[in-house]
Amino acid sequence: MEPGAATPFGFRQPSKLRMRGSAPDMADPNQLFDDTSAHAGSPAVGYRGQETPGMGFQAQALLTEPMSNFAVAYGSSLASQGKELVDKNLDRFIPISKLKYYFAVDTVYVGKKLGLLVFPYMHQNWEVRYQQDTPVAPRFDINAPDLYIPAMAFITYILVAGLALGTQNRFSPEILGIQASSALVWLIIEVLVTLLSLYLVTVNTDLTTIDLIAFSGYKYVGMIVGVVSGLLFGRTGYYLVLLWCCIAIVVFMIRTLRLKILSEAAAQGVLVRGAKNQLRTYLTMAIAAAQPVFMYWLTYHLVR
Repeated sequence: MEPGAATPFGFRQPSKLRMRGSAPDMADPNQLFDDTSAHAGSPAVGYRGQETPGMGFQAQALLTEPMSNFAVAYGSSLASQGKELVDKNLDRFIPISKLKYYFAVDTVYVGKKLGLLVFPYMHQNWEVRYQQDTPVAPRFDINAPDLYIPAMAFITYILVAGLALGTQNRFSPEILGIQASSALVWLIIEVLVTLLSLYLVTVNTDLTTIDLIAFSGYKYVGMIVGVVSGLLFGRTGYYLVLLWCCIAIVVFMIRTLRLKILSEAAAQGVLVRGAKNQLRTYLTMAIAAAQPVFMYWLTYHLVR
């Protein structure tokens, strides 16, 4: 008998009640709203279970980001303070910020300067030009000191020394290292002795430590020419060319340094007199005379 059909007693058979949790296709067609109470709790439980780890991660991120940003900022401030401290202390001995000036050279300047170092006798004007109390760059003034030629000459001298030792079957990395270190040590000693002498004589000059390094490094040009001449023409060629280069560097140093050490008297063309001026003159000549000694000491054993 179908649901809702009339019974023999005249009553209608009641329809089957929908059981809780029954399938949706078993729903009563006369029911207006579905019963969702059976499924109301389960999704919420799962949602809360999934939400808890996400909220914990967000809270941890909120606590971690400020700490990491603070650490980065603190580290950056420490690094900047350390860099400023190192630069300040280093500038007391060697003005690093001025090194760019000493390498402001070009090909024309290098060619003219090398010619002046080998043949300085015809050069007339030895004064360094200034522009608003600042010396012009070396590429604009041949009289300005530079570090490019001394640095390249020092490296070339080490290479030529290795070549000379190799032609005599005396080459080894240890000997070449000793040659380079000894040349560098003698250069440092020469600069330190010059600084001490200027201090003892109480010379008021604009010569800096880098200027002295540049002037002391120019002698490597003559040393290279002398050693190469010895390799090509023997000891006779070495002595003749080295003697020429020694005389040239002495003339170059005297004419250059007299404007630095004897700047007041030389600039005005006044005859140098007095005990202090005589000390300055002797100091200038001593610095110039020391160049041939170092040139011979560092090259005589390379030519046989």
